[in-house]
Amino acid sequence: MSAEQTSPRKASPAEPGGTGAVPLAKEPRTPRDSGPPAVGAPAVGAPAPAPDAITAVDPRLLVREQGFAGYAAEFARRMRSGQLGSVPVIVGLIVIWTTFQSLNSAFLSAQNISNISVDIAGTGLIAVGVVFVLLLGEIDLSVGSVSGLAGAAFGVLNITHGVPEWLALILAVLSGTAAGLVHGFFFARIGVPAFVVTMAGLLVWNGLMLQILGANGTINLDDSGLVAKLTTYYFSDIAAAYGLAAAVVAGYFLAAFLGARRRDAAGVPSRPLSELLLRTALLAAVCFPVAHLLNQYKGLPLALVIFVTVVAGTDVVLRRTAFGRRVFALGGSIEASRRAGIDVAGVRTAVFAIAGTLAAMGGLMLASKINAANQGAGSGDLLMSSIAAAVIGGTSLFGGRGRTWSALLGVLVIVSIQKGLQLESIAEPVKYMITGGVLLAAVVIDSVSRRTQKAAGRA
Repeated sequence: MSAEQTSPRKASPAEPGGTGAVPLAKEPRTPRDSGPPAVGAPAVGAPAPAPDAITAVDPRLLVREQGFAGYAAEFARRMRSGQLGSVPVIVGLIVIWTTFQSLNSAFLSAQNISNISVDIAGTGLIAVGVVFVLLLGEIDLSVGSVSGLAGAAFGVLNITHGVPEWLALILAVLSGTAAGLVHGFFFARIGVPAFVVTMAGLLVWNGLMLQILGANGTINLDDSGLVAKLTTYYFSDIAAAYGLAAAVVAGYFLAAFLGARRRDAAGVPSRPLSELLLRTALLAAVCFPVAHLLNQYKGLPLALVIFVTVVAGTDVVLRRTAFGRRVFALGGSIEASRRAGIDVAGVRTAVFAIAGTLAAMGGLMLASKINAANQGAGSGDLLMSSIAAAVIGGTSLFGGRGRTWSALLGVLVIVSIQKGLQLESIAEPVKYMITGGVLLAAVVIDSVSRRTQKAAGRA
């Protein structure tokens, strides 16, 4: 080793005690010093990726550094790796609406859009509860019977026994909560499979509904009562529909903007303002035309307001609260969640209670549509439509992936198909077959997407 390499280095003038006699030579810059690595490039010293591996890139970095061309490239990469999100259902909705509108110009009329917005509320509320259960990787087969039980409980309490409407409504909703707690107890605490527990619940709650309805089997509700107004009341002032549209758009932008600011403050990638504005504009391009159509008929339906409020509220619970993160964690890995200190049994029980509560709310909405509680409530294709709505909307059957907005998208697909076929006077059996085919397609897409993600190392 040379003397120059072994001799002690003299301090520079900038250092304490420096004399300035021997200036320090600049050390050559290493690749780590030469600026930030390119987007998607591996860190210095990291092992080289396999030739066929797909490098994960944060799209927020791409938009910030490469503009929307980079975001388009990242979007294409996500599609190739099976991260489809809501893209298939949105494309499906466009195809469905375009097809039925070409067959019948009344499909996108103000009256039909208003009818769709009311019809999606009952099944959609039940589907939101199903989303919670599916996020655990489980299933609830009792939601149809629970919805029928809630309608029957309200009718018996209010009409037969004269209980005030507001109290009867609360007790009817709580009956769904109690049913969900029973399911959660046997599943989470006793260890009975959810399929078996909820299958038993399907039979028990349906039998209890028939029992309390009695020999008559039908209880007509008050035409001007609280429950009847759930699907018959409309806000006729045009400001109501436009106000809801503005609230949805502004709420989305505000949440996204504040989220981006929090990410900036934490020093992690965030979406630039330009992208937030573009997303907000696309949402406004959907909400305001719908508001315009609703105002051309009767106005803004109360049922739609309740449904959108529940969807938005539950979405906040899932994405912005510790409870929501625990639900997703359980759907990803039960054992890992248990080792992380999560109360697995408590979260599971709470999820089934939520599903029962929302099923009861949906049952009251469905009872409002026919203004009666009868023996046929909760039967037919209601159970399958509720599960199908959650799955078609993008919630995975394998757990850990989905959002409550999936229920809204999925039920829109189902009700749009039903309304379109009604306009074409298609027989009922064909409706079942087409709905079943759409459900199968959604499950196939989910399965293929999952396999693609595993192959890309993303699952």
